[in-house]
Amino acid sequence: MQENNPTIQPADRLQQVQEYYFSRKGKEVARMNANGMDIISLAIGSPDMPPSAETVQTLCREAAKDDAHGYQPTAGIPQLRQAMAHFYARWFGVELNPDTEIQPLIGSKEGILHTTLAFVNPGDKVLVPNPGYPTYTSLSKLLGCHIVNYNLSPDHGWQPDFDELEGLDLQGVKLMWCNYPNMPTGAPARRETYERLVDFARRHGIVVVNDNPYSFILGHEHLSILQVPGAKECCIEFNSMSKSHNMPGWRVGMLASNAQFVSWILKVKSNIDSGTFRPLQLAAAQAYHNTDAWHEEANVEVYARRRKLAGQIMDALHCTYDPAQVGMFLWGRIPDRYAQVEDLTEAVLHQARVFLTPGFIFGSNGARYIRISLCAKEEKLAEALDRIHKAADCFH
Repeated sequence: MQENNPTIQPADRLQQVQEYYFSRKGKEVARMNANGMDIISLAIGSPDMPPSAETVQTLCREAAKDDAHGYQPTAGIPQLRQAMAHFYARWFGVELNPDTEIQPLIGSKEGILHTTLAFVNPGDKVLVPNPGYPTYTSLSKLLGCHIVNYNLSPDHGWQPDFDELEGLDLQGVKLMWCNYPNMPTGAPARRETYERLVDFARRHGIVVVNDNPYSFILGHEHLSILQVPGAKECCIEFNSMSKSHNMPGWRVGMLASNAQFVSWILKVKSNIDSGTFRPLQLAAAQAYHNTDAWHEEANVEVYARRRKLAGQIMDALHCTYDPAQVGMFLWGRIPDRYAQVEDLTEAVLHQARVFLTPGFIFGSNGARYIRISLCAKEEKLAEALDRIHKAADCFH
């Protein structure tokens, strides 16, 4: 007698998302490398330089202590919250209560999840920029939210079109994600944009979340949405040590807002994780006290030299770009002769052995763009440029 074995199926929510592009494409690149192709990756924004020496020394010293290895409070240790508050006061002129207005995060992705869980019910709407960080969309979909895209375009300097926003059906919108300085476009933060976002949030009862990890890369002006009077009442700001302190693998970030919002997010977070390794928190607290000179060298001078080479790569590919971009990427429009962006990026990958990011992964408004990461040594960028020149006949 044949048994009738039921087929196990994944949860329906998996139908709403695909495997993250860099996870999927990374497997292909890994296979190419295994076959000896030596791919130069200019795709992912993972800083290749180390944290400050004091940061690493603190981690090693604290990790050697016998009593350093227990569970930690989900709210973060006081030393880290105090360092985060000092960081915001020092660089942004924003005063935060370290006990109630700051929540350390295990990276911003975790913060996106927890914030959405804290504010949005299944079926509620979330405003997401197009183009924008793919995780804003994917996590919202996994949690049963309805995505409402708002357009960013070069005509508005990749800033929100507030006339368009006001014309959207905002009934049921709970959160709005924004990200300035912007990724992927490199658009700088603007005080006027922040002021209009705060006004928009207040009038419509929407929580605006500004994701702000790039304000130290290639820029000397450090802006925060929390600098706007009243912003703390209706806005949340994320910040991350990944880019600004060369600590992407450490998974340390933060959010700041009013005490009520922070407590709601902590209620979610405390049911999901058990806090970060104490020595790592102490090392992160040390990193927040890096000198001005360290930030200038690590976040401005190095990336400025790399930006010049990335610009030459864009020129070699006949892509156009705004030289005023900030952040650790360069965003450029592909020539009209390509039917789609992957006609270019796939040719560059397979003929020049250089991995670039196609802009469509950030939304339909990125479909005619490529993104070059500055997270590669100058020698690698120069070699990538040379390879592209040599293979030019294959994709021109």
